[in-house]
Amino acid sequence: MKTLKLLALGIVLFVSGSMHSQVSVNVNIGTPPSWGPAGYSNVDYYYLPDVQAYYDVRASQFIYFGSGNWVRSRYLPGQYRNYDLYNGYKVVLNDYHGKTPYTHYKQHKVKYYKGYKGQPQRSIGKRNDNHNNYSKKGNGHKSHGNNGKGKH
Repeated sequence: MKTLKLLALGIVLFVSGSMHSQVSVNVNIGTPPSWGPAGYSNVDYYYLPDVQAYYDVRASQFIYFGSGNWVRSRYLPGQYRNYDLYNGYKVVLNDYHGKTPYTHYKQHKVKYYKGYKGQPQRSIGKRNDNHNNYSKKGNGHKSHGNNGKGKH
């Protein structure tokens, strides 16, 4: 009887292990956010003039200058936690495909000043009640690494 129980337990563990191995995770890495401008499917970065920050589409991270370094974070810094990403203007950086778009920050800051509006934009997705989900938790959420060595 003990052998039968052990055999049954072994079968249950084997079946449950097989079931877990068939679970798939669908992560949208490299997918533009719903607040991103429509019509640009193969872009790496946006520059957000109103908050003087970049958005890395592939990594789903904001890049901004804070505490003397360029910071990568899933959220905007605390002072922009209520920034409306759907209505804010996004400059699509079609011509840059490296890892440090902020190397051109001085030029971007002058060319795309705070309040800059270029061609009218339409967002990829519809705005919903959670439209600021990238910025609401902006306080205290630093990056997983500070790859930036750029200067302000």
